[in-house]
Amino acid sequence: MDTFPDLGSLSDQELKDLIQQLTEEEVDISYKRRILHGKIDILRAELVNRLRKKHEGGEEVITGDDVRRLTDILAGRTGDEPGI
Repeated sequence: MDTFPDLGSLSDQELKDLIQQLTEEEVDISYKRRILHGKIDILRAELVNRLRKKHEGGEEVITGDDVRRLTDILAGRTGDEPGI
């Protein structure tokens, strides 16, 4: 991350240029963020579809092992501890 400039040492034009540069950077980051969110939405929809098909086919979607692992996570047990 760049250090923030000494604002008092910048001319009006330099301030305007910096504002423009940072605004363009923000627009680019925002666009990338929207693309990533779209990809995440597509992946989640695919996962939901697969889970729905498993459920409709009679397969277990969530097993007892899944529940135990989630319980351990919520209890703060990471599996790195002895006896787990």
